Amino acid sequence: MKKLLLSTLMVGALAVGANAQNDFNKWSIDVNGGFNKAMAPITPGYYSPTLNLGHADVGIRYMFNEKFGAKVDYGFGKYQEADGTPSFETNYYRVNLQGVANLGRIMNFETFSKSIGLLGHFGAGFGRVTPQENTWADFEDNVYNFIAGLTGQVKLGGRVALNGDISTVIAGRQDVAFDGASSIAIGANNGYYGANAVSWTGTLGLSFYLGGHSTHADWYIRDDMYATKSELENQIGEIKDMLKDSDGDGVPDYLDKEPNTPAGARVDSHGRTLDSDGDGIPDHSDDCAFVPGPASNNGCPVEEVDETDFFKKAINEGYVNVYYAFDSAKPLGYSSSSVNYVSNFLKRNPGVNVAIKGYADEIGPDDYNMKLSERRAKAVYDLLIAAGIDSSRISYKGYGEDTSVDKQSADARQLARRASFEVE
Repeated sequence: MKKLLLSTLMVGALAVGANAQNDFNKWSIDVNGGFNKAMAPITPGYYSPTLNLGHADVGIRYMFNEKFGAKVDYGFGKYQEADGTPSFETNYYRVNLQGVANLGRIMNFETFSKSIGLLGHFGAGFGRVTPQENTWADFEDNVYNFIAGLTGQVKLGGRVALNGDISTVIAGRQDVAFDGASSIAIGANNGYYGANAVSWTGTLGLSFYLGGHSTHADWYIRDDMYATKSELENQIGEIKDMLKDSDGDGVPDYLDKEPNTPAGARVDSHGRTLDSDGDGIPDHSDDCAFVPGPASNNGCPVEEVDETDFFKKAINEGYVNVYYAFDSAKPLGYSSSSVNYVSNFLKRNPGVNVAIKGYADEIGPDDYNMKLSERRAKAVYDLLIAAGIDSSRISYKGYGEDTSVDKQSADARQLARRASFEVE
């Protein structure tokens, strides 16, 4: 029983560890807003402010694992002139597909903080620059672009993080300057600025994490899901201590409600000494365990009684049963004395036959439990045959699941895993 419980607990721990490997959310929605800076091309005499408030972007991000992912984002805004310089206003937008690297996990930020992160992103896309003033007002200048940037993160909770991003955008095939006052002459560079139109953005925003897990890939730390060697040794030691059986009755101490039963005592699944006939004499000291009698006669009745009637009564009241561990057809040690009692009774009463009924709890498929219940009944049948009982006096049958007990209760399920007897 100890080995079974120890194995079950250790397998459960390994299963939890395996499932934890994918225990994080992968989707997020990133919303940001802030400043932009148009660097070049700018018509001589025109200048843009160092920090122009006029940019926003929104993206949908998917992380393949805790280190790498991808996102699609849409950015838009407008460029304006610096104070004291000629006026201009230019709208723009861009759409990009980008790869994302969780630099915080790659560089092990968790060694100094589990709430500070850093993402790197790089990608390409297309966009449009549309001056609203000057010579090229309303001209729609379609461009392609490359974007790269860094995003600092501060974890605010399991569902949201604060972001601060700095990105640079390099555009190609741009024809007009950001101020709309000039353009590349037709024929020079094929009428386009090359891939050298440069602008910057600096934003603050939020990431909203989607999914059913408690953490997102941005903050998932794989090593936290595994116990260290010393932690495993301590846990196994605690389990072994818990499974000690101080009184040797087959019931571990943590389940034993009577941890000092004498050696050889017949006990129930909670380690309590049984007095099957209720005469005040425990079964291990009672020569007639299922027939009440005084202590002066070692628990046996003084007057001759029909032992068959008491045996039937003991069966009807559920005193004579053989119990099994989960998914096992081997009788538990504390209940094997029931087989000895039935064997002795049959030897003293050659005219009596018995039927053995096997049962299982409600955990598992019905057809499997039917076969398991039959194996349990067959195991008791084999023990009685080995004890010298003629096979013509014994029959056995599996009855499958015992649905009369509460399958939510571990104690009730233990009572369901049994083989009982019926006098014929």
